[in-house]
Amino acid sequence: MAKSKSVLNPGSTRFLYEYLNNASPTGFESSGQKIWLNYLKPFIDEYFVDTYGTAVGVINPKAEYKVVIEAHADEISWFVHYITKDGFIYLRRNGGSDHQIAPSMRVNIHTENGPIKAVFGWPAIHVRDAAKEEGPSLKNIFLDLGCKSDKEVEALGVHVGCVVTYEDELMELNDRFYTGRALDNRIGGFMIAEVARMLKENKDKLPFGLYLVNSVQEEVGLNGATMIARRIKPDVAIITDVCHDTQTPMMNKITSGDLACGKGPVLSYAPAVQNNLLKMVIEAAKKNKIEFQRQAASRATGTDTDAFAYATDGIASVLISLPLRYMHTTVESVHKQDVEEVIKLIYHSLKTIKNNQDFRYIK
Repeated sequence: MAKSKSVLNPGSTRFLYEYLNNASPTGFESSGQKIWLNYLKPFIDEYFVDTYGTAVGVINPKAEYKVVIEAHADEISWFVHYITKDGFIYLRRNGGSDHQIAPSMRVNIHTENGPIKAVFGWPAIHVRDAAKEEGPSLKNIFLDLGCKSDKEVEALGVHVGCVVTYEDELMELNDRFYTGRALDNRIGGFMIAEVARMLKENKDKLPFGLYLVNSVQEEVGLNGATMIARRIKPDVAIITDVCHDTQTPMMNKITSGDLACGKGPVLSYAPAVQNNLLKMVIEAAKKNKIEFQRQAASRATGTDTDAFAYATDGIASVLISLPLRYMHTTVESVHKQDVEEVIKLIYHSLKTIKNNQDFRYIK
């Protein structure tokens, strides 16, 4: 893909690093939502936050016709589940956390007194019996805080129910990829915030109300999107999330499609995707010379698109995905140019939507 002029600026990059490096585990997203809203406020007319923490910035709040652009704010994590008498901790998943990557990882246990450092312990290769070797599982991965007893653990403010996140932070690979934990999908929150910035700086006047939605609890069932869609009752929803790059070893294109980082946004075909809206997005991509890819879902996209599409009497919804490598690890990776192209595609798609546009197939 030929590199076009960047739509980002130094303030964008500072926001990206601050937002991505902050921990916002499912059910505990409020610190990240504060960062997101603080960045967004200069570009919107008003905002609100619902009971469970979904944050919404609004442009043209009095308009009757409503369009949503949406991402989800939460990241996968762990819960403290059982503290042994010897001071070790066993865990439960909070979202789709991968047990296989856990051994030897560094973590933060989030307590009322602040984060407590710990590590996932694992027996040395010297003492493991290769003939009987067990792989990592929820039955055998554990945290070590350097404590001798459960009393010492509890004295640090750690208790059953504390949430645990990896401490890895954002970096860049070869000036080409953003790499780190929680790009799924706080990179989406970054992208929709950049759309708002572009609208403001370009002095664009939209003929409808625009609702920038950063939903909570996607990783455990699209919960935040379901709640906020019922509250806003939008007419149109443009959702952004990540999807799998399939070019790396051990990926299967037959089952997962042929999708690549660096080749632009991915547009999905699925029952929840409204085809007339999808055609409009494709036309916006072609008109603005934005390269894109296509993927086919089956019954569901597995994203907040499904929640918005069916939340009320039918919300015209479309999914614009960002290809990502190594999903649900601490080295999730996206191509920097793809990030910019998704921002541009959402921006140009919004400028194509007319006030009171009717997306029905039969009129």
